[in-house]
Amino acid sequence: MIYSRMINNRDFLDERHELAVERIKDIGRTCEVADKYYPYFNQLALFLLKVDEVMMSVLDGSYYKKSPSSKIALNKELYIELKDKHYENSFLNPQYAVKKLGNDIGSILSAIYAELRSCIIYAFEHKYEQVLIREELFLQIYEIFVTAKQEGDATVEAGVLKLAFRSFAYDYLYEMLSDSLSSSFADTDSVARAIVEKGDLSDECYLYDYGEYISETETKMAVFLATLSNEDIKKMADTFTEGFRKGFIATGKDISIKKTVEIRYFLGFERVVRQAVMNFKEMGLEPIMHYSTPSFLLGRGVIKRGIESTSANRQFDSDHEHDKVLYFDNGFMERKLECYRDVLESIKDKAAVYAGPACIESFGEDSFAPVDKKEKLSLDKDTTKRLAEYAARAGQILNRYVKGEERSFTIIAFPTPAIGDKFEDIFKETITINTLDYELYRDMQQILIDTLDKAEYVTVKGMNGNRTDIKIGLVDITQTPNATKFENCVADVNIPVGEVFTSPLLEKTEGVLHVKEVYLNGIQFVDLTLVFKNGIIDNVTCGNYEDKSAEKKFLDTYLLFNHETLPMGEFAIGTNTVAYSVIKRYGLEAIMPILIAEKTGPHFAVGDTCYSHEEDVKTYNPDGKLIIAKENRYSRLRDTDPVNAYFNCHTDITIPYDELGSLTAVGPDGKETEIIKDGRFVLEGTDLLNTYI
Repeated sequence: MIYSRMINNRDFLDERHELAVERIKDIGRTCEVADKYYPYFNQLALFLLKVDEVMMSVLDGSYYKKSPSSKIALNKELYIELKDKHYENSFLNPQYAVKKLGNDIGSILSAIYAELRSCIIYAFEHKYEQVLIREELFLQIYEIFVTAKQEGDATVEAGVLKLAFRSFAYDYLYEMLSDSLSSSFADTDSVARAIVEKGDLSDECYLYDYGEYISETETKMAVFLATLSNEDIKKMADTFTEGFRKGFIATGKDISIKKTVEIRYFLGFERVVRQAVMNFKEMGLEPIMHYSTPSFLLGRGVIKRGIESTSANRQFDSDHEHDKVLYFDNGFMERKLECYRDVLESIKDKAAVYAGPACIESFGEDSFAPVDKKEKLSLDKDTTKRLAEYAARAGQILNRYVKGEERSFTIIAFPTPAIGDKFEDIFKETITINTLDYELYRDMQQILIDTLDKAEYVTVKGMNGNRTDIKIGLVDITQTPNATKFENCVADVNIPVGEVFTSPLLEKTEGVLHVKEVYLNGIQFVDLTLVFKNGIIDNVTCGNYEDKSAEKKFLDTYLLFNHETLPMGEFAIGTNTVAYSVIKRYGLEAIMPILIAEKTGPHFAVGDTCYSHEEDVKTYNPDGKLIIAKENRYSRLRDTDPVNAYFNCHTDITIPYDELGSLTAVGPDGKETEIIKDGRFVLEGTDLLNTYI
């Protein structure tokens, strides 16, 4: 199967491409730079020539005629440098680059190489121009070192390299953002979609047509799904797509005005995705499928957004996620915001009919705690603040074109074979978790809500080594007829069923939230402790690092997302004890995704509320009551001070039942009503939830 795409201005690009490739070939023939730097440039030249060869075979279709063994060998060759000891001795590793190239420029040259590796994915996506401009970047950097040697001084100042890298990023921002945003919101004719709809899914070799790193996880997943009946595949896909449709119904949004839906998935799930495509088409929605960005210039990091496979090396992603410190000054930020707005304006008609993302998440990989290397580039205070400002302003711009009050989403998760020998059993258990009885949970959760609606606040205390002792203020609904504080979550946008949630009253929220161990976005946090005052994080610590500076950098990156502090955006009570029992039975605490884990106890989200950009959309529970606890003192600024209204992050932290001493609703008169005691539901009418604890 040949997956062809049109390339504009091919003649002009061909001329530039021919010149670039010939010059790169020259690098291997003669040493024009100081001996110290030649291994770096020779290694990059060989890499780019290999990727260029692959790209041309993809474009002319000859790649797709290769034998399975040839495709497998090529995939291994393209990613070998990220594996094990190869990475330790690669210029992609900032430690090695600094050791060989010097403290001043080693990290910068490593960052440039990391960006050039995005060419692999761009080659398989048929994105000729994206590969070409990076080949030209490499040559520009090379000429800087050639000139330095010719002038008799082989030393190159770090500032010169930074300027060259920034100029490249600045000059090509519009083109790069145009490619990225069009892929996300407008492109219904992607290589990925062609693979899903036209590929031979009975033979796992189709996976190598993506160009992503393919491990045993992806191949075993594809092989396993090939053994399932069409009925099983349809059941999984129907749950997924119906959740998306129900999300529009639950919030009173009109899905008929939408024309596209973005499908995100893990490689190996194509049989399910193919059925989902058919389901969405019946709803009148054309699927968009795009790769997670391979470019660090566009935000690549440990967390992926799009279709994805197992990371060849998560430490590599961590080592380079702060490379943006090289160029992200005020001028660059303003330029990026300008380009962001202009690109969205250029695709505004397609952005307006984008319905939202439908996500199939995966779990099963071992937990990951990145090593903090002193040689890697780190964000300074100014850049950290600037990135937070950019995220807020970009979110505001995006909402003008992809309106929050008109779009929805859905998320479902399944295990991959990386989970171990019990994979097939756990997969079947997960199908059960994802398809639990809607009405049964709806009714039991309504009992919880009826009690919580009478409360002024809730107290939560830990046990068995959990030091949580926190008070969560609740919004007053006494002056609003037929209103409720908590949403009854019954498996629409957020699959599986099993929680009630609210936006806390920040002014009356304070205390300590503690978890002995938790995994957030695949990152392990040990002994995580957050202290809240007036609803915001006053102090946060963890036990991942002995060194306090390393701890702060870790928390700033993976919990606070470069904000000085975050509010408590959500308080929820998880009710899915079936999921809890599966986690305990198979020992999945370290790898269960937050989507399921959050349903296995009370959880607290830091960042935006669940209703970010949708505060003014009327949302009702199944009992017909209007949910009014949808904003806080930050999101209330959305009309007068939108930059400071949102944080553009939302991270759930769950206390499992076996660490939960008590959860108590407290009324205005001080009357206490216990909901959970010693890890068990004690409220009348909810005792069935204890069956699996």
